[in-house]
Amino acid sequence: MNRTPLRPLARVLEAREKGENPDNIEKENRRLRHEEMRDTSRLRAEGRLLVLGVMFFCAFGVIGARMGTIAASEAEEPRAAATGSPVVTSRADIVDRKGRVLATNMSTYSLYAHPQQMIEPDRAAQELGRIFPDIDVPALAARFNDPKRKFAWVRRRISPEQRQAVHDIGEPGLLFGPREMRLYPNGAIAAHILGGTRFGVEGVHSAEIVGSAGLEKFMDERLTDTKRDGAPLELSIDLTVQAVSEEVLDAGMKLLNAKGAASVLMDVKTGEVISLVSLPDFDPNDRPNPLTEGNASDSPLFNRAVQGVYELGSAFKIFTAAQAMQLGLVNPNTVIDTKPPMKVGGFRIGEFQNKNYGELTVEEVIIKSSNRGTGKMALAIGVARQQEFLRNLGFFDPTPLEIVEAKGGKPLLPKKWTDLSAVTISYGHGISTSPLHLAAGYAAIANGGRAVEPTLLKQNGPQMGMQIMDPQSAAAARVMLRKVVTEGTASFGEVPGYHVGGKTGTADKPKERGGGYYEDKVIATFATIFPAHDPKYALVVTLDEPVETSGEKPRRTAGWTAVPVAAEMIGRIAPLLGLRPEFKRGQLETIVQTSN
Repeated sequence: MNRTPLRPLARVLEAREKGENPDNIEKENRRLRHEEMRDTSRLRAEGRLLVLGVMFFCAFGVIGARMGTIAASEAEEPRAAATGSPVVTSRADIVDRKGRVLATNMSTYSLYAHPQQMIEPDRAAQELGRIFPDIDVPALAARFNDPKRKFAWVRRRISPEQRQAVHDIGEPGLLFGPREMRLYPNGAIAAHILGGTRFGVEGVHSAEIVGSAGLEKFMDERLTDTKRDGAPLELSIDLTVQAVSEEVLDAGMKLLNAKGAASVLMDVKTGEVISLVSLPDFDPNDRPNPLTEGNASDSPLFNRAVQGVYELGSAFKIFTAAQAMQLGLVNPNTVIDTKPPMKVGGFRIGEFQNKNYGELTVEEVIIKSSNRGTGKMALAIGVARQQEFLRNLGFFDPTPLEIVEAKGGKPLLPKKWTDLSAVTISYGHGISTSPLHLAAGYAAIANGGRAVEPTLLKQNGPQMGMQIMDPQSAAAARVMLRKVVTEGTASFGEVPGYHVGGKTGTADKPKERGGGYYEDKVIATFATIFPAHDPKYALVVTLDEPVETSGEKPRRTAGWTAVPVAAEMIGRIAPLLGLRPEFKRGQLETIVQTSN
């Protein structure tokens, strides 16, 4: 900004020549400058007032328009949720490894009432009782007739058919609120994996869906993560294989009069659980209530494959043999004297049905399932090394499976690990683990001796961990497992074209009270790998209290119960897994080639 000097030299000289006072020039210039500044300030203030006036006009205009809109709209129903609590309704789908839907959302309605707007509350309660038979009609009528009550829930979730039936009642005080519900389109299939959901924060117009069990609860945060933009959660489960596994296991359980059953199918290189079954099961669309008394394992909600920890019997023997070979203590042809007597810590170690196998090679110890043979290998291994080996296989901790129930499947270990404990554990007694633990252990033998971590999430490739045993020992163990099927206790386990290897396990069931074991109740297990020469999968089938009654006497051993069920399952699922059967030349003589 350029300013005029208050005492310009030219004017001062001119005033002096004329005899005028130069101070008057300064006074005049100062006056003019002040007037100019005053005019500028006035213009600035007037501009600000104008802008402020426009802003007030716009603000009052918006408020007036909003008030007019609200006055013209219908009154909003009160919310049942707490003020300030956001209701999150979006939840991602869950799909199997091939993208088939296991869990999704469906639009539905809730039913509530405004008693003060009801015309015939007693008739409405009676009509609702016909539509919903489980409703307490007298209690509902009392709520409708309460003069102080302004709001009452009737049903949190109703079907379209029920909504139409309620609408036909014609009662203006009965109102509907839109909301989403979790839908499991396959019913009970994979129920123990998915678990179920419930409503969290609820409002009249929406409700938050939260996980209540299984993977739904474990993955709750991930399923509601808005950053994933609704991307579905991909599981390792194959829906078709899961359905077939459940069908075969259910038929086997009923045929063998078993109390319950479980199976686990696992990819031996990735740890992916392809199917996981626990029977009896339930429909997650209508999840039953937990038991309030009695044994928790009697509830269909109990996951036998993960939560159930059992003494799994002789299926453990292969771990003892594999470790002994790993340590260089034996090889498959090392001879072990299994003749009685054998005592450890003052206790006699016997064989099944008091058999005397005499001298056996290590391979024959596994084929014939000798307790004394594995017991002597365990004594040579020692307590400390046995503990370390089983710990590395994952038998000391719950499996890190992505369902909340997995943390409850903690193995039961001896309080004091003695030589006697080492011997009994070598043949699967004195340690209780879940079928999932056993499947992970067999996967390590099948993949060349690397630990794997079971997972329900789809993987992009092998996810093997530390080297537990050398590949040579693992290969020798696989040969033994194959011979158990071709020459030993699992002869019913052979599936033409698929070269099954495995080990049976029959463990007496412990009594719930008083200690000791039942004489006529067992846990029968068959742990398998297939194809045995190049294993891709490990399968464990467990039956609770099975009994086979086709012969003169009841038969409960795994060779008669769990093995045939597992063989039927492998025969059904192997083609679904993309495994092509392999036959030797001459085995297909009955097949006649025809022209197209």
